Amino acid sequence: MDETNLFGQRIYELRKQKQLNQKQLGEAVGLSHKAISTIESGTRGTTIDKLVSLARFFHVSTDYLLGITDDPAWRGE
Repeated sequence: MDETNLFGQRIYELRKQKQLNQKQLGEAVGLSHKAISTIESGTRGTTIDKLVSLARFFHVSTDYLLGITDDPAWRGE
């Protein structure tokens, strides 16, 4: 994986695993499809609130999304 955009790549892969398009993911977490597109391409980041929303939606840790760990284990609610 390209570590310069690991966050975007992980969002893309998780979205594809759930068979969602960018619009569907955006609606689920309160972002536009354009925002999802730019996150996946690495041209934009996101807020902490949206990072947490994405982690909760995919049931993975924020550390996994950010590339701090390769363990996607969710330890939340």
